[in-house]
Amino acid sequence: MTGGRPGRPDPLEADTVADFVGSLVRLRRWAGEPPLSRLRSLGGQTVTPDGVKVDALPKSTTSHVLRQTDRLPRWDFVKAFVTACLRYGDHPDELIPAELERWRSARTALAPDAPPQRPAAERALLPEPDVPAPPESAPPESAPPETDPAVALLARRVAREEDRTRKGLLGGYTVAQISFGPDAAGHDETAAHDETAAHDETEDGPHSIDRFFAGLPSQRLMVVGDPGAGKTVLAIELVLRLVEPIVAADGRPGGRPMVPVLLDAARWRLGSPFETWLAERLVHEYGLTAEEATRLVRDRRVLPVVDGLDELDPDPSTGPPRQAIGLLAELNLYSDLSGRHPGPVVVTCRSDRHRELAAARAGLDDATRIHLRDLTRDQIGAYLHARWPDGDPCEAHRDAVLAALDGPPGTAVRIALATPWRLLLLATAVESGADPCELLRAEPDDGIGEAAAVIARRLLDAYVPAATRLAPRTAHGAPYRPEQVRSWLENLAGHLRWQADCAAGTKRPVPGLTGIDIVPHLLWPLGGRHRVLALHALCGAALATLAMLAFWTGSAVDRPGSLRGGPDVGAWLTLALMVSWVDIATGLSLSPWPTATGGRSDVPLRRRLMGGLVGVLAAGPVGVLGGLAGFLLTRGEVFGPVFAVAAGAAGGAALGAVIGVTAAGRQGTERVTVSEAVRAEPVTLLGFGLCGALTGLPPLRLAGAGPLALVAGVAGAFALAFALGVVFKIATGGWSKETELAHPREALHRNPTLGVAFGLTGGVAAFLVFVQNQDVWTSLACALAGGVAFGLAFGAVAWCRTMLGLVVAAARGLLPLRLWTFLDWACEARLLRVSGATYQFRHRELQEYLTPPGPHRRAPGGR
Repeated sequence: MTGGRPGRPDPLEADTVADFVGSLVRLRRWAGEPPLSRLRSLGGQTVTPDGVKVDALPKSTTSHVLRQTDRLPRWDFVKAFVTACLRYGDHPDELIPAELERWRSARTALAPDAPPQRPAAERALLPEPDVPAPPESAPPESAPPETDPAVALLARRVAREEDRTRKGLLGGYTVAQISFGPDAAGHDETAAHDETAAHDETEDGPHSIDRFFAGLPSQRLMVVGDPGAGKTVLAIELVLRLVEPIVAADGRPGGRPMVPVLLDAARWRLGSPFETWLAERLVHEYGLTAEEATRLVRDRRVLPVVDGLDELDPDPSTGPPRQAIGLLAELNLYSDLSGRHPGPVVVTCRSDRHRELAAARAGLDDATRIHLRDLTRDQIGAYLHARWPDGDPCEAHRDAVLAALDGPPGTAVRIALATPWRLLLLATAVESGADPCELLRAEPDDGIGEAAAVIARRLLDAYVPAATRLAPRTAHGAPYRPEQVRSWLENLAGHLRWQADCAAGTKRPVPGLTGIDIVPHLLWPLGGRHRVLALHALCGAALATLAMLAFWTGSAVDRPGSLRGGPDVGAWLTLALMVSWVDIATGLSLSPWPTATGGRSDVPLRRRLMGGLVGVLAAGPVGVLGGLAGFLLTRGEVFGPVFAVAAGAAGGAALGAVIGVTAAGRQGTERVTVSEAVRAEPVTLLGFGLCGALTGLPPLRLAGAGPLALVAGVAGAFALAFALGVVFKIATGGWSKETELAHPREALHRNPTLGVAFGLTGGVAAFLVFVQNQDVWTSLACALAGGVAFGLAFGAVAWCRTMLGLVVAAARGLLPLRLWTFLDWACEARLLRVSGATYQFRHRELQEYLTPPGPHRRAPGGR
């Protein structure tokens, strides 16, 4: 005991209910007096009899129970309260179950139907609080296992997602029987040699990977293999096999099961704490709440399976792989529940990148490393027999492939088909009608290595035409031609190389600007960077001018010749604000990388409605205050107090509803602070402020306000609009590779919707200004035209840029006009795949094969 901290109370010393409640109070004092809100967070949630999740420790309930000394608290409350206090007081997690048993025993002894209380001498023989008790994984046989709803939910979603991914990768259920064994290079990760020695002579494969992993004392595994060797497929197989018993038992098998979760290593960023990042992934990819995700990670109920360590850094590398080294350092800090041993984790990495890491003396501590072996002749034959059994239309082709394996070029054929990826290339080509004898032909004069390379090239040549023929378009017109598909894919691959060059030359590249991610709103340079920028500047200037003309017409304060009639300060100020706004809008259209909005669309309607209601209730009073401020500044000469209140309430409610509905799409860690919003888009916020100043100026001029009132009114309107722009930015957020889950195009599609919606809320305010000096229909038309133009110019910059770029690229034959349809079809044809918020090529070898040769520093579309 240090620092005057009181000793932890012993609940078994309580002889009355009051003593027991007093022990709870003293336990909170021992923990350091955690606030009630913190106890509520640490206490987690419980499920009511009708299936509704509620906080286990609501602040009002906790406060009431701790004051009620004549009633014994419910066990659910005691369990949550004691757990929260112990965690807040840094009590070891592995000792919490034993302490809970002491509190359960003490409460049971005080219950009305409890057996007689033990004598004090007998209680003294019970274990003291600091004596370790059996771990939670070995509860008393009489206690039934408890269901953890978060574990069960995560297990079901992992099983569903990885089963879908597996079918997409394999084109079915047939998987090559890849084998693995200890890496010939030895253990760089300081693994115990006896761990791998037990597996030296085994032929382990995907159907035994779960048993192999369960036999590792360290529960840490590094999977190394050449490109296409099946690392991802093996990782998915491990995840599915480990999660199957959890799903079957609905989250409550014996012990403390860990739910395996496949993680894309390329999404980790240097400097991110691994546990925080892991919890974020559970929120973004599997829909858990932030509290559930944090609890599961903290309690080590998740087994991280980190796939693609080699994809963190550029390839080819220009130096040590800093990102991969940083992630390994984080994983080496990741401990188990006791904090005394490394935590369970699985990592996959390409062989050449692993050698670079070994040269940099970076590795995964205490891990067993296995290397995926090349497929043998028997394994290739087993795969072909499983895919094309006797009686299958491709049976004759199967026999031809086996004959080639046994013939004179058999060694070269086996080397060319040594990975599951190459086998998939062969199977796709053959099923589309290609002759396997021609595909696997080898020239007599070629060496084995040269012949294998020629065969591999031939398989890649045949893949795009074969996939195109096997996946005809059924809903959108004529089928694609293979030469079209190849040309479009080559342009996309060239664009990815250009993206990689841009990212390598930038200290902080924009999210998604990588060498593997096809991001919809970053494809516009394909049309020609300078050409698209010039067109976007013209469109931006046109939209901004249209918005200002609508404002000039709707306000009806000035006439075309009013600027020549004398030194009208209000007219010149209006003109200056309008010209400044057009300049800002044009400048935004020239920004290097417009950002699509964040959030998500797959949000329950109830949550959207609640967000809109909260926005209305919050913004409505603010709008009323703004209307009354305008009434005071105009001295009531333009509108009365009733109109001021009604108009302010309507404008504020409309704006608040849009912001609330938008903010409802933000989840978990998708937060943007005020300072981040201001730093990210200061020019945009300045444009918002100028629009506010323009909207507040006409009523002041109609009232003949003096210079002081004019300055105060314009400044106040500018500040209010600037603040609303900040709120809008926080509500929409920015795009990241992890934000959108429903579809990669979701953020881009929402961009014009949100922009125009926010522009129309500004149109509501403009309409309320216009009707003071115009008829209703003219005011409505000007407000609609100005609001839509404003929304497109300020809120949909990314969408406008992307549409212009893709139209230009389609006109030049670089991409199809209906690009989105093509990308979705390419995923169905297994040429591309969806990875979170991006598209990616089906395999890195396919991307590299389709990438045009030569340096590619300029934008793919040229000027």
